[in-house]
Amino acid sequence: MTATPTSSPPVADEVTGRLGWYRSFTPQGRRAFKGAFGGFALDSYDFQVLPLSMVAIAAYFGLTQAQTGLLTTVTLLVSAFGGILAGVLIDRVGRVRTLMITVGTYAVFTVLCGFAVNYPMLLVCRAFQGLGFGGEWAAGAVLVAEYARARYRGRVLAFIQSSWAVGWGLAVIVSTVVMDTVAPDLAWRVMFFTGALPALLLLYLRRNVKDAPAVAERLAKEKTRLPLSAIFQGDLARKTFFASLLATGVQGGYYTIATWLPTYLKAERGLTVVGTGSYLFLLITGAFCGYLTGGYVTDFLGRKKSFALFAVLSAGLLMAYINIPAGSNTLLLFLGFPLGFCSSAIFSGFGSFLAELYPGTVRGTGQSFTYNVGRAVGAFFPTAVGFSAGSAGVGGALVYGAIGYVIALVALLGLPETRGQELEA
Repeated sequence: MTATPTSSPPVADEVTGRLGWYRSFTPQGRRAFKGAFGGFALDSYDFQVLPLSMVAIAAYFGLTQAQTGLLTTVTLLVSAFGGILAGVLIDRVGRVRTLMITVGTYAVFTVLCGFAVNYPMLLVCRAFQGLGFGGEWAAGAVLVAEYARARYRGRVLAFIQSSWAVGWGLAVIVSTVVMDTVAPDLAWRVMFFTGALPALLLLYLRRNVKDAPAVAERLAKEKTRLPLSAIFQGDLARKTFFASLLATGVQGGYYTIATWLPTYLKAERGLTVVGTGSYLFLLITGAFCGYLTGGYVTDFLGRKKSFALFAVLSAGLLMAYINIPAGSNTLLLFLGFPLGFCSSAIFSGFGSFLAELYPGTVRGTGQSFTYNVGRAVGAFFPTAVGFSAGSAGVGGALVYGAIGYVIALVALLGLPETRGQELEA
């Protein structure tokens, strides 16, 4: 198939300036960007409700650390199936329709988690929340990638990725207020109830957002769709394997940090809810800056070098963080910024890199499959921390995060560089 751009913004290629990437969008592209940004921010918010409520939930149901870690693992495991299903839907019914389905799914089941009367019920509701959580990112990333120009694609998708930090920060603010003012037995339920926020986004998506014109035209004409097995054929098979391995390493490292750091700060550093919030604030601020900066780095250095740089820095900073001596909490506070920066900047390249690895006919399938298989395998990292924490402590067990980044480095050896590549419609 001839490589042709999936959209044709009526602006010159030489649009420059700090917001040149945004001005290069058509009006419809800007609406797609806003919809995908909001979807991923709220996706993050609903996911972070659990880690931020973990101590209260464990106390309420009398959970062990392993059982607590399993709540995150089951979410990520089921999200893999949701992501694979969403990937197929992206290429069959369109990007926007799939985005709406995934947003609605994770909103409903996040709220239902708040009604859980026992641990098994919470586990099941959290699992179903993963169905929507798994597919949202790919649907939004593919949608925006197909509106973006090749020269800006890295930073455009990085801005979408940065919305994760926005949702995370919002969740920390709400959690700090709720946990400090509502009785612990009720506070965690209130947090899950606030997960209904994404329902408001559905109205915007339905009224304002459409698939890129070339993609919408192709979907309207095609009577048959390529099966999931297409991404395991020919040259795509190698890309699928190593992209999945890359996603495994990066997400295994990240979810280890995101899931267990609040517990580490409370249980082993003795911080209060408010104190933990201040430490997480610097971590999240670093994450937001990392997402944005990472996009420029991936456009400047290339996709592979950017992943390698941030994998090495993330592993090194995590090891430094967990080995800071007791009583040096001020150093711990300030090290949170670079840790958040690097462990988030590495994600900035995913949206553009995965989109560029696959042709338009299987772009949604390939992007969602690799990212979510990585998420599913990476989901075992938080559980491994939970099982190891009893003997090594939470801090010692966080070494699994560094192992994830080493796996990511190995995966890069089998993938091509795609910087500046036009997308096939």
